[in-house]
Amino acid sequence: MLFPRAVLPSLLHLTPEWLRARGLKGVILDLDNTLLPYGEEDLSPAYRAWLLELRREAPIYLLSNALPERFARLQERLGLPGHAPALKPWLGFGKALRTLGLPPREVAVVGDQVFTDVLGGNLVGAYTVLVPPLKEREFFYTRFIRMLETPFRRPRGGSA
Repeated sequence: MLFPRAVLPSLLHLTPEWLRARGLKGVILDLDNTLLPYGEEDLSPAYRAWLLELRREAPIYLLSNALPERFARLQERLGLPGHAPALKPWLGFGKALRTLGLPPREVAVVGDQVFTDVLGGNLVGAYTVLVPPLKEREFFYTRFIRMLETPFRRPRGGSA
């Protein structure tokens, strides 16, 4: 349950073609350190272009453990459905799947953390994708958790 189906070198490698090749039709996307560096509120030009391209091909749902006020600002700016705090890994994924209207096997859950994004996605039967965090600066607790995640930061049944 802790190993992702895929590990990508960057979120930018998750393209419409990559999704289609795996039969994936929707994306549940983490926010902090996956789409945006932790603590920041503006997408880089590369990530903005990536998001525009991907959303033309697949519905995207933001699922985050971020504070609700910050999440609401970012969600409005990005124009994507989603909710926070999601209480990942235990909650939030079912609502995201219902909103997308897709079965779990057709949805990629994409994030930078094993114990929230990967575990939660695997629990609902989605295709889990782990990406490296965008920034080393993050919540102090997350730095500790990342050390515990190290053995699981490779694809299920293989090497990174």
